[in-house]
Amino acid sequence: MLELAAAFVIDRSQGAARQVYEHLRAAIVTLALRPGTDLDRNELARRYGVSVTPVRDALLKLEEEGLVDIFPQHGTRVSAVDIDSARHAHFLRLALELEIARTLARRRDQDLAQTLLSLVARQRQCLERGDVEAFIHADQAFHERMFAAARTPDLWRLMRGSSGNMDRLRRLHMQLNGKAESVLGEHADLADAIAAGDADRAEACVRHHLSGTLSRLIALREQYPEFLAS
Repeated sequence: MLELAAAFVIDRSQGAARQVYEHLRAAIVTLALRPGTDLDRNELARRYGVSVTPVRDALLKLEEEGLVDIFPQHGTRVSAVDIDSARHAHFLRLALELEIARTLARRRDQDLAQTLLSLVARQRQCLERGDVEAFIHADQAFHERMFAAARTPDLWRLMRGSSGNMDRLRRLHMQLNGKAESVLGEHADLADAIAAGDADRAEACVRHHLSGTLSRLIALREQYPEFLAS
């Protein structure tokens, strides 16, 4: 539990269970809480300054997402990355983003393309100063902006809510040599395709961009065997 920051303070004007869930989920997805970490309900309740009930509810929701394993009468542990869950999330994201990319390219929205390129520039700055967290936040902002431009923000939230295992896998992949640099090029190519109104190229860019992580499963399993479920 030492990896869990103690500075988080519950907002008493809002539901405690949701806040505990979101904070724990973020810690798990960012790998601040690594697979195999024990999560003691009483300790968590003390850290958050709440009763055990909202902690229990938060852990049950995390279990539904496949991010923790609950062993009745024994305890709760951060789960290893579930590859099947990651594949399902990838399938959903690919289906959505292929259609969104085509839709946006047909509009040939120059303002959107410039916004996306500005996010690529922000990512490059993050990469140059070695700020991995900020790089990943900018990466998510790039894709979220596409969903917003397609007027499908609810689909973004749906996708994000089921992508915990895929996000952990992508975070591990980001640490492999050259991955972050390739993301910059792929994002720029996609923005250019949207600006050019080339729907076929935009679709090809998305397909290439989203294919990388799962194609490196063997390398990821060799480098991080303790993170991935067998």
